[in-house]
Amino acid sequence: MNQPLAYVHPGAKIAKNVVIEPFATIHNNVVIGEGTWIGSNVTIMEGARIGKNCSIFPGAVISAVPQDKKFNDEDTLTVIGDNTTIRECVTINRGTTDRMKTVVGNNCWIMAYCHIAHDCIVGDNCIFSNNSTLAGHINVGEYVVLAGMAAIQQFCSIGKHAFVTGGSLVRKDVPPFVKAGREPLSYVGINSIGLRRRGFSTDKIREIQDIYRILYQKNYNNSQAVAIIEAEMQATAERDEILEFIKNSQRGIMKGYFSSN
Repeated sequence: MNQPLAYVHPGAKIAKNVVIEPFATIHNNVVIGEGTWIGSNVTIMEGARIGKNCSIFPGAVISAVPQDKKFNDEDTLTVIGDNTTIRECVTINRGTTDRMKTVVGNNCWIMAYCHIAHDCIVGDNCIFSNNSTLAGHINVGEYVVLAGMAAIQQFCSIGKHAFVTGGSLVRKDVPPFVKAGREPLSYVGINSIGLRRRGFSTDKIREIQDIYRILYQKNYNNSQAVAIIEAEMQATAERDEILEFIKNSQRGIMKGYFSSN
């Protein structure tokens, strides 16, 4: 806190044990929780609310105004949860009047050069690999993994425990528990490796596979598949999560992969 080569606005609220490295800049109306480390040349702008034990690496810019021409300097926020790591040159913009805040959850790992635009809501325990880009108004569930250079179109949603392969262009919603890849983006199976790592049983993984076989491999349209899943599959938290996601999708869910050969 006594770093003479950093600038901290008198209106910023900095908790105990925060380390601020040389040449960091912290603006007014910023709150930083205990134990957080702010690297050299980090810029934290108005409206940032950063949790405990975070690490923000050099060159990151947190809570810059949205890249949205409709923005008119409204009093909005960027909220970063506890234990989140933000690597070099990441940019996270604060919200607009749509949601009034951009949110990144607890225990996330946002790698170098990622961009999270205004009004995105990112759940806990997510990993975004280098150069992943979120346009505005995107919802990302917990435990989502975006491989390098994935690009998500505005207003899309990605369900919890999903995995999106590197270089993917996401134009439709990605349901929970799946792997998404190819071009155009398609269902390529469930994220079984990730689910096992997080303690899902073999029976639970098979249940999720059975649901997605009905949705993607039986040549039903989405309405027919939803009706069959509701009628034939036992009600569980995972089944209901999938059904709710499909029913609430605003952009429509991605298609299943098929080969033209």
